[in-house]
Amino acid sequence: MEPKPDPRLIVALDFPEAGPALDLADRLAGRCHWFKVGLELYLAEGNAILHELRHRGFSVFLDLKLHDIPNTVARAVRSVAETGAELLTVHASGGPAMLAAAAEAAEALPHAPRLLAVTVLTSMDEAQLVATGVAGAPADQVLRLAEMAAASGISGFVASAEESAALRRRLPAAVLVIPGIRPAGAATGDQKRVATPAAALAAGADYLVVGRPITQAADPAAAALAILEEMQGVPAR
Repeated sequence: MEPKPDPRLIVALDFPEAGPALDLADRLAGRCHWFKVGLELYLAEGNAILHELRHRGFSVFLDLKLHDIPNTVARAVRSVAETGAELLTVHASGGPAMLAAAAEAAEALPHAPRLLAVTVLTSMDEAQLVATGVAGAPADQVLRLAEMAAASGISGFVASAEESAALRRRLPAAVLVIPGIRPAGAATGDQKRVATPAAALAAGADYLVVGRPITQAADPAAAALAILEEMQGVPAR
């Protein structure tokens, strides 16, 4: 029997324009409910793509990784609220003042997106961090940034599956959104810190973000189905 749609799966619509993105969303309708719009697609299509996905009954994760002065980020959060996007990313490395401004802006809105603080990108390993002036393992920096964001009023975080268990122990009520998901045997591409769907969920993830293993598959619907079947084996938190 085909598994039911799992609200823990978010499919990343990493396309340069609306046509193929909406075609894929329609092909996955009935299996996938959440879709992520990232910087490439948003810059090409603007709010129109968000409104269209919402019109078709999907939930939208807007992954813009906002990182600017506090006032600008607060204004951006207010603007995003008007689109109906339900999740929105800000960079934790923007600092406590920026994060607090974003959280305060969201709290004052009747239909604000849930804010997610991006900790360390899954494309980064220790060498990449050192090159930016941050010494130590990615896991240490993830926890440092997440605790700072939590103290600033943000309770959702984006990190790799490698840090999920430690984040869950340190911040048990947090919402953890985990990218870098690769089914067993899939190419990792430019991702450094990856995990299978089952491993990420077992480590404490609330949502999994899957892009290329579905969007670049010969049969995206079949690829999504295989991931959903694997996720079925791990009960929701």
